[in-house]
Amino acid sequence: MRAHALVALAAAASIAACGGKPEPEQPAPVATTANADSAARAARARQDSIDAENRRRADEEARRRAAADSAGRSSQVMADLKAMINFDYNEAAIRGTDQANLDRKAAIMQANPGLRIRISGHADERGSDEYNLALGNRRAAAAQRYLQNKGIDASRVDVISYGEERPLDTAGTEEAFARNRRDEFDVTAGGDNLAAPQ
Repeated sequence: MRAHALVALAAAASIAACGGKPEPEQPAPVATTANADSAARAARARQDSIDAENRRRADEEARRRAAADSAGRSSQVMADLKAMINFDYNEAAIRGTDQANLDRKAAIMQANPGLRIRISGHADERGSDEYNLALGNRRAAAAQRYLQNKGIDASRVDVISYGEERPLDTAGTEEAFARNRRDEFDVTAGGDNLAAPQ
């Protein structure tokens, strides 16, 4: 019986150990001032990081826009510089309608002191080769003189004549002849990153 009593006692002790009261829950940790300060610093650091990234993106966008604006202005400056002028039949005088064109070229050259150009004079196919070469030369020289009168040093402007050798339009009509009587302008030096005149 004694063995029986021992078995019963062991079983009771086992049941008491397993089926006893549950352990009380531990209370949640109470936030301390140190924890609150740490959380605030982390939130500030996160916001500072977000703000820095937003500033970086805004600066990058501003640089991109400035580069695009600069490229657009440079492209327009080059277009103004290369714009042709035309002449009346058998004439080398600068027409009033072309003076504004030459004024823009002079302003561009003043804003870009390292810029050099070449003016090529052209004629339509009427007249002899020799006559048209001389006429093309007079036309290029007239544009060069105009730029000189606007303060551009003659050493920055080369002239050449092609006479009737390089027509733009070979139709043989009055409109074609008018297009072929022209001066063309090409950059020979200093054409990178052109500054727009003020």
